[in-house]
Amino acid sequence: MKKMYVIGIALLAALTGCRKGAEEFDATGTFEATEVIVSAETSGKLIHFRADEGVQLTCGEEVGLIDTIQLHLQKMQLLANQKSVDTQRPDIGKQIAATRQQIAKAEQEKSRVERLLQSNAANRKQLDDWDAEITLLNKQLEAQLSTLQNSTASLNEQSASVAIQVAQVEDKLQKSRIVSPISGTVLAKYAEAGELASVGKPLFKIADVENMYLRAYITSTQLSDVKLGQQVTLYADFGDGERKPFEGTVTWISDKAEFTPKTILTNDERANQVYAVKIAFHNDGTAKIGMYGEVKF
Repeated sequence: MKKMYVIGIALLAALTGCRKGAEEFDATGTFEATEVIVSAETSGKLIHFRADEGVQLTCGEEVGLIDTIQLHLQKMQLLANQKSVDTQRPDIGKQIAATRQQIAKAEQEKSRVERLLQSNAANRKQLDDWDAEITLLNKQLEAQLSTLQNSTASLNEQSASVAIQVAQVEDKLQKSRIVSPISGTVLAKYAEAGELASVGKPLFKIADVENMYLRAYITSTQLSDVKLGQQVTLYADFGDGERKPFEGTVTWISDKAEFTPKTILTNDERANQVYAVKIAFHNDGTAKIGMYGEVKF
């Protein structure tokens, strides 16, 4: 009888200890980070590529280059075409200078005939002839201007079209540079220097492991205790009772319930559905992606 009493006391103590441990946190989850898979934007041979796993990269840092020889040659050809088009553009001022000079000469002659007519030294027909000559020359000038302006406009359009093609090649040249879109750590490398890259081919995966978040799950009864922007304490669980605290901020609360993930524990095990929340925090390098974490609201 005494032996059964001792066993009962031991079981009660164990259950009490389990309940106390369970109440040390309000929810559990796993640590996640913003992961980006960087793919090739152009096709060609990888000249160099140094996005090795574990390497720390900064946003905009160049880590590789895809062969750009053909693009450079294409750009040189387009620039030569553009220069050829520009040299064909007419100098309107020089083209119409002779006609303007003829008009000026005709107007001088008309003025001279008008003076002679006033002194009865010329007849009316001479004046009419010069009027007709000036009208004809003005029409010729208008036709020249129209032709030259149309030619200039056409050449300007051709030059603009070539300039757009040059810009397209420059964009491709820029996309041949492989750069990191975020600051973070390379998680996986999918290609090596010397391989042939194609548009859309994954090259490496990078994650921001400094600004991570814990994805935890809470029951509907806990929703009233959790608010966006709320400051909470979360813990990285290293196993064997070893935990490290972090200060975090609730940045997202799901508006839809979902079934409890099998790897997640909640205080209310009878709840069939839970709500996901994200808690952002600054990682000092100890928390790892996929590690289990706990949160206290």
